[in-house]
Amino acid sequence: MRTPRTSRAARRKLISVAAISATLLSGTATAVALAGPAAAGTPSAEAAAPAASTAAPAERLIVGYKSTAAEAKSNSAASADAEAKGREAGEDLDFQRRLGTGAALVDLGDRLSKAEVADVIAEYEADPQVAYVVPDRLNKPLADPNDTEYSKQWDLFEATAGMRVPGAWDIATGSGVTVAVIDTGYVTHSDLAANIVAGYDFISDTAVSVDGNGRDSNPADPGDWYAANECGAGVPASDSSWHGTHVAGTIAAVTNNSKGVAGIAYNAKISPLRVLGKCGGYDSDIIDAITWASGGTVSGVPANTNVAKVINMSLGGSGSCTSATQSAINAAVNRGTTVVVAAGNSNANAANYSPASCNNVISVAATNRSGSKASYSNYGSVVDIAAPGGQTSTGTANGILSTLNSGAQGPSTESYEYYQGTSMAAPHIAGLAALMKSANSSLTPAQIESAIKSNARALPGTCTGGCGAGLADATKTVQAVSGSGGTGGTTYTSTAAVSIPDAGSAVESPITVSGRTGNAPSALQVGVDITHTYRGDLVIDLVAPDGSTYRLKSSSSSDSADNVSTTYTVNASSETANGTWKLRVQDVAAQDTGTINSWKLTF
Repeated sequence: MRTPRTSRAARRKLISVAAISATLLSGTATAVALAGPAAAGTPSAEAAAPAASTAAPAERLIVGYKSTAAEAKSNSAASADAEAKGREAGEDLDFQRRLGTGAALVDLGDRLSKAEVADVIAEYEADPQVAYVVPDRLNKPLADPNDTEYSKQWDLFEATAGMRVPGAWDIATGSGVTVAVIDTGYVTHSDLAANIVAGYDFISDTAVSVDGNGRDSNPADPGDWYAANECGAGVPASDSSWHGTHVAGTIAAVTNNSKGVAGIAYNAKISPLRVLGKCGGYDSDIIDAITWASGGTVSGVPANTNVAKVINMSLGGSGSCTSATQSAINAAVNRGTTVVVAAGNSNANAANYSPASCNNVISVAATNRSGSKASYSNYGSVVDIAAPGGQTSTGTANGILSTLNSGAQGPSTESYEYYQGTSMAAPHIAGLAALMKSANSSLTPAQIESAIKSNARALPGTCTGGCGAGLADATKTVQAVSGSGGTGGTTYTSTAAVSIPDAGSAVESPITVSGRTGNAPSALQVGVDITHTYRGDLVIDLVAPDGSTYRLKSSSSSDSADNVSTTYTVNASSETANGTWKLRVQDVAAQDTGTINSWKLTF
């Protein structure tokens, strides 16, 4: 028996929007912007979303009766017929009204699957008094945004290697979400101003801040230019980058304002947090910015009134993630904030760079306009996803166009420029995370990461070394988390705690998967929650039903941080999905113990 009928408005919220077609630098500071040169128990299963679909099932039907039928003239007869057809199909149908053509509009009740809709249609088609029955389709205006430079934003819409953003705008535009851009600050730009909310200047060293003071509530970017050798021997001079403003424009430039560029989450808000100045920025300032952005308390800094649900950090430095940075990231994620970071621009393994190698982040590699890994982009097993970052060496227009300023040193006139870098790729994912959070406010950071990976498409080009789950697909991902398509995945979870002995034998935690067909996916998500006082001691493997093993984590004598709380991506496409999967964990060194708290597989 179905639950009592609720109004259509209560069961489904339609968002009315126009459908849119279509070097790392060494120096005393430890982080720099990552942009290339401009123009240069018992396991359980839970369904997270409907099965993959590019179109949602119908919610209403238009039924045309033959002129001789009583239902063609009598609303009560049409209503009685809908109820009868519903009983036959096992659904709750409701006659809504008579159309001007005389056809009957029939509501299908709570959201039905395609198969259930087909059953209802079959009941009507079997009735000789029914002339036709068709879905009541939802139509939308078809228009490109009117931003004058939108046609140059191949990264949003091009079929080959764009991130397929326009289709996501049918569902969400970022409303209600604040994104913290932890970067160089913000220089005034009319194509961004309406979406800027209060931020903070976290640079405490005046030699780095170059604005005449330390920390304050003004995140304005005075410019980060430097003279030759000022940032280290042999380092050439550089003009101001206005890097934070370029990143912010990709995420949330004002859209449909007849000027400039379109932002990915164009109704989201940007909170600019300044941590990078002359020659870079320090970990300590970045850690405080992460804490404050996510709603944590920082001594001497007023409470944040614009808490961010997404953080973008298009910055990094050499060396693996430190315990200090990891602690700040973990706390931010625990508060419900998704942290997106750039993988780095050294064409090297991202495991040797921070924050790209930190746990609990979405680490983003950059692709070029052909969909291959950009020549400069870092790669490796710590990379989660790829997104357009551009490559201007093949032509300026093959970079990422966004908001900028023309000043070589201090601010001058606003402008738009092409940049390249993993700095440009990361805000594509931050913008996507904002769209997802806008479409489904209950999403956790882990769910956001998992959905982005599960709905990625294979790279159109190549990537040697590893580019994560593939090229992000905004439309499919937002459809998935909103329940209107995509692949949200089915998750199988074990919550039975398993102790990990100190320097002992490997222990295993099983999950039995059943009811699936075929093989596991090429981007199987393995979520792990392990408490341990020195995670560098741990070796973690996924064991497939046939005994094949997939290394998730190796031991490391330099990784002294606590706990493993992250999601790994495994290409398990050669493995049969059904069967008993195991998480195998071994502590290979003395003095520390831990526990497998839980783990999960998302197909």
